[in-house]
Amino acid sequence: MGKMNILDYAKGVEKMVDPMEVGKVMYMQTKMRHLPVCLQRKIVTSASKKADKMPFVVEPYCSFLFYELTEPERIQEFLPEGFRPAKAAIFEGDKPEYYGIVSMFRIHTSVFWGARAEFYLVAENIETGLLSWIMCDYISDTISYDEKHGLKSPDVRAAVMTTTCEGDFVCDMTNAEGDKFARCEMGLGGDRDVRSGREGAFGGAKMRALDARLWIEGNTSIAYGRNAGEKDGDLFSLTFFPEEMKQALEVPLEAVRVADVLCGVGKVGGVLERAVSFPFAQHMLSDAPGARTHYGSEKALREAVMKVDFKKIKTLNK
Repeated sequence: MGKMNILDYAKGVEKMVDPMEVGKVMYMQTKMRHLPVCLQRKIVTSASKKADKMPFVVEPYCSFLFYELTEPERIQEFLPEGFRPAKAAIFEGDKPEYYGIVSMFRIHTSVFWGARAEFYLVAENIETGLLSWIMCDYISDTISYDEKHGLKSPDVRAAVMTTTCEGDFVCDMTNAEGDKFARCEMGLGGDRDVRSGREGAFGGAKMRALDARLWIEGNTSIAYGRNAGEKDGDLFSLTFFPEEMKQALEVPLEAVRVADVLCGVGKVGGVLERAVSFPFAQHMLSDAPGARTHYGSEKALREAVMKVDFKKIKTLNK
């Protein structure tokens, strides 16, 4: 077997996602949701022993809003044990700051398929020194799993997460109780309409190099915050070619027409500083619940992804 390349890796991850099998898992969740969370954990942990990875495909135009926090001293209360607040740079050469981050995307995996909006804080893992994404809250129109809540039913109905031919990105997601939502409308960048001479909503966004510590290192060290996980954070990693996180569109703030977020930590309480979007799909393998992969460096991550053998990986629903 030759060394893995980006195209073959993308094809391999996609082939692991079977829509019919995903449907079976979603149906099973409607039965399991009535079980106590402790039993749900045991079932998921048992399944994870047979498969330590899950195909994880983030569809094009996954977008992020970065809010510089005006009260960074509050960060610690939302972090799991073993983490401390950390500043981060978004693009290469940026000055690091304390950020609250909202991500909005569509995803398909071997066990769920749909739209999600997630709220993150940035922290440092005290044990490993790795910059980490701490997921403090999320809402979705599909099933989810975390240690605190177990197998969760969708908390959003009629979610909007899409793009238009004029270059608009639109997210409109609100949970049933109305106490959590993510709303965003922005133009992503593009070409002039040669027929009318009109500059479309795509005008202005530019590809820029991303900060490697936040985007590459950080995505190998992800944990749930206290609102969405247990005190130890349920740490996990993504396995991907570093090129997936090397560059993205910086969307001019004047192209962001709507940006409004309410999550489990309240209003973000920060100032919108950056809007970022990935105009391509990202293909990754995620640690299954309970599995913890540690890479420690971009070099170690690349070496691991080059050695992936898709014939030996079993998904959680097999």
